[in-house]
Amino acid sequence: MTESHPNPQALAEEVAAAMWSRDRATQALNMQLLSVKPGYALVSMPVQGDMLNGHHTCHGGYLFTLADSAFAYACNSHNQNTVASACHIDFLAPAREGDVLEAEAVERSLAGRTGVYDVTVRVRGGKTIALFRGKSYRISGEVINGLQQAERPQ
Repeated sequence: MTESHPNPQALAEEVAAAMWSRDRATQALNMQLLSVKPGYALVSMPVQGDMLNGHHTCHGGYLFTLADSAFAYACNSHNQNTVASACHIDFLAPAREGDVLEAEAVERSLAGRTGVYDVTVRVRGGKTIALFRGKSYRISGEVINGLQQAERPQ
């Protein structure tokens, strides 16, 4: 838990490493975790040809997945297992093959078991293409302890 950890930044980085080690979905889409802080994450993803829809733009599901991944790293950065309880996305502009997208997740509220996070998806160095709001719910357990438990022999 962040409040009792002597270095919240170090904890956020440890949590991100633990999550990344078992986050096959995010890795499969060639995402990169660029930055993590308590309540914050920045994740990038290149738009590849197999992500294009019938309009030859990036399918909205991939934009949502990128935003959701940034949201996950931000809301779990306090080392408390946290899941999405609701998410909403507004698509503002298309992304195209070859674009590198960045999703920046920022914690807006954290009280009790619930949190609110805003994620802005941009083409690297440019235009905002989507706005995502995620609501989180803390469940039992810790991220790092969950990794240690998963590594124990059965």
